[in-house]
Amino acid sequence: MSYAETPAGSGTPSGGLDEALLKSLFAQSAVGLLVLDPQLRLVRANSLVEGVGTEEYIGLRFTDAFRLDDPDGSEQLLKRVLAGEGPVREHLVRGRLRRVPGDRTFLVSAYRLDGPDGPDGPALGLLSAVVDVTERERARARETALAAVRDAVGGSLDVATTCRAFIDALVPGFADLAVIEVVDEVLRGADPPVGPLPPDTPLRCAASGRCDTVRGDEPGRTRPVGGTRRLPPRTPYALAVADLRPRLVPLTADTPWLDPDPAGVHRLAETGAHSLIVVPLTLRGAVLGLVSLYRCGAAEPFDEEDVSLAGTAATRAALAIDNARRYEREHVIASTVQRRLLPQAERHQAAVETAHVLLPGRDSGCWFDTIALSGARTALVVGGVAGEGLQSAIAMGQLRTVVQALAGLDLEPEEVLARLKETADRLAHERAALPPSDSLHGEELRAGCVYGVYDPFTRTCTVARAGHPAPLIVGPDGQRITVDAPEGPGLFADDSALFAPVTVTLEEGSLLAFCTAELLADEHAEERITRTLARPGRSLQQLGDDIVYALPDDTRSAGAALLLARTGTVSDHRVATWDLAQERTTPATARLLVRDRLQGWGLDEDTVDATELIVSELVTNAVRYGTPPLRLRLLLDTSLTCEVHDGSTASPHLRHARTVDEGGRGLFIVSRLAAHWGARHGPDGKVLWTEQDLPGAGTH
Repeated sequence: MSYAETPAGSGTPSGGLDEALLKSLFAQSAVGLLVLDPQLRLVRANSLVEGVGTEEYIGLRFTDAFRLDDPDGSEQLLKRVLAGEGPVREHLVRGRLRRVPGDRTFLVSAYRLDGPDGPDGPALGLLSAVVDVTERERARARETALAAVRDAVGGSLDVATTCRAFIDALVPGFADLAVIEVVDEVLRGADPPVGPLPPDTPLRCAASGRCDTVRGDEPGRTRPVGGTRRLPPRTPYALAVADLRPRLVPLTADTPWLDPDPAGVHRLAETGAHSLIVVPLTLRGAVLGLVSLYRCGAAEPFDEEDVSLAGTAATRAALAIDNARRYEREHVIASTVQRRLLPQAERHQAAVETAHVLLPGRDSGCWFDTIALSGARTALVVGGVAGEGLQSAIAMGQLRTVVQALAGLDLEPEEVLARLKETADRLAHERAALPPSDSLHGEELRAGCVYGVYDPFTRTCTVARAGHPAPLIVGPDGQRITVDAPEGPGLFADDSALFAPVTVTLEEGSLLAFCTAELLADEHAEERITRTLARPGRSLQQLGDDIVYALPDDTRSAGAALLLARTGTVSDHRVATWDLAQERTTPATARLLVRDRLQGWGLDEDTVDATELIVSELVTNAVRYGTPPLRLRLLLDTSLTCEVHDGSTASPHLRHARTVDEGGRGLFIVSRLAAHWGARHGPDGKVLWTEQDLPGAGTH
């Protein structure tokens, strides 16, 4: 029943009842009510719309009364309601009121007022309910900004990335401008100073940002990202890091602490910044840096609730920055350990030219090595321990040391890897035996290694690999040579499969590239590297640099090692080889041959005499205990190498003869005269070898 149809005898005219109902509704409504005519002009309103008198608004268009940010869009929406397209419920609009400072947010609902002809006729106007939800939306915006900080900050262990994520989380949703500065030493991994921060402490701008509506540059434009400054005294910035308390500061052209800074006054005028929050980045009493947040133009000034949010966000940022700092310090230590454990310079090899590239990055467990072996052979090694940090670098150093020790035993590549894996298994067992409270107890160890030996006399390279990519080889003609070396199990894997070697014959001038897995991460990596190696007229170092230049960006951040080698041969005039008879007179013959050859090379008499004695003992041993064929070889390089080959596989042993013994002193004498000596075995017998240091070796 409508109020126009009041029953007879009620004593109240329907018009009077409608008017009384309308007055009561407008007076007691918990929300603001507006009545608009068909031209969307304000006809009637209650005081709850704005909290102030409404007389001055009567007759104004709705979009003019509220000065909306998007007047055209709101007007079109209301016109559709007038046209009968249905009501609008809880539409969010933003604008400003004449007597209330700052931006406001309103929740608007609009309903069509039908005329006498009902929904099919012209409308009498609109009834609109308006609720001021400014504070609610501000609280929601604060929650959103804080949630953005929680989600974005802390996911990276890089200080610059952490600071950038913090700025992006707050701009533009919470602040129009933001600058985060970090104590310069903290960025290098040092412990942050305990507050208060000394006034001359340099701070480096780690990140800054502004929203698109701000004119000019951010207030920190004189402090670009990467730039440093010392906080000016008697300013909110200096006070915040002195007492470790945030500051809410209104900004005007006549702000007193800006007097000594005319450029600062100019920046305020240029950007329209009018409100500032300064928050120190602190953690357990230590100062990591400073956060400066600005609001500009028509934006609502910061209030105390905003200061509380900024403090909470800064605490989150400080924790993330400190975690990144600790990681950075550990990374620096691990990188330092890694570099100290790796070769410090390229080592001269008899018949191989080498060069390396070590890319710094998260992976501190990769290594490379070139090891001079007997007989002018060279071992080429590349490996890696998966993981980051100091423990990976330590494990890498342990494995590299073992490889060097095993290489000195003249073992075949597959034997070196087999014994290296035994050492790795022991290291894994030791880690598993750590107390459960130890952070390394449940940490898995993974490592791989490729080991190759190049022999310049046979021009062959024998390769074995343990969970590691095979080397890439390009011949002197630029064509790729395939290395079908089966992949053995990783060094810390449970698999106990054998390591199978492969031997490749190479032409002089062939190029070998031993790479860690990071350099071969994509499907085009091998083609890219071999194409680079085929470039003529480039030095090994230039080729290594070219390979790095072509890497994808994400590869460089992981860290990698690359070892390049160009094969050669030993010059004929530096080698002398003789096939000897298995006779009692052979040692004497060998002494004569050696003396003649060494004098021809111009070696001093002391070296000639010592070499004669060494050769005499080795040949005598081969004649007595060995089997044919018997062969003697001298090799002159930075040292003098003597090799005696025979067909027996039995190895002699160094003994300490007693005074009354008639023999047993041969190898003892050899060990005293030679800097190094040893034995290596092959399919056709064994080789006893010695190396003697030469005075002025670099002249030969």
